[in-house]
Amino acid sequence: MNLLSVIPAFALTALLLAMVPGQGVAMILRQSLVGGSRAATYSVLGNSGGLIIWGAASAIGLSAIFARSPFAFSILKWAGVIFLVGLSIQTLWELRKESGKFEVSGKAKTSFFPALRLGLITNLTNVKAAVFAVAFIPQFVPKEFNLGWGIFILSCVQSATSMAWYFSLIAVVEKSSAVLSRPKVRRILTAISAGGILVLALGLALSHPR
Repeated sequence: MNLLSVIPAFALTALLLAMVPGQGVAMILRQSLVGGSRAATYSVLGNSGGLIIWGAASAIGLSAIFARSPFAFSILKWAGVIFLVGLSIQTLWELRKESGKFEVSGKAKTSFFPALRLGLITNLTNVKAAVFAVAFIPQFVPKEFNLGWGIFILSCVQSATSMAWYFSLIAVVEKSSAVLSRPKVRRILTAISAGGILVLALGLALSHPR
């Protein structure tokens, strides 16, 4: 099996991850509703850059560790599963609030560098992105392919997939801002987020070690 053969399945998984409402989606919604589509676009670029940084860090660190200890691979996998389950429960807890976890009030970053920085920082502090980079991506790299390069290349695929999804989301927000401004809708997004994260945890649990 070569790397090209796993890209379609990986891209679909990356798309599902991007579609799960979470920290990144909340930031993009706020930028779109408060600052407009241009501000949101700048933040998407920063967010996508963050994914590549996570991938590069994972490629450098994990390729060295896992080459020496396959057992460490399994430990990290199950740590990721436990973390994602906890994150799902924490997200459900946010349903106590009127708008769930998707609060969009306040000021938006509208100029290029502040909006770009916001997207980058949001991603680099997003534990879901970190878990995906260090626990999910290595599972897709074929055994015959260099692990470090495989992780980095797939991270670039994830970045492009995520960017395409967020640009689509920005376009939807432009046409449906009144609907997405309703607290009830954002509570529904919170519930979907919790369920989506739980599905990711299940997928990671069922994945086979590299």
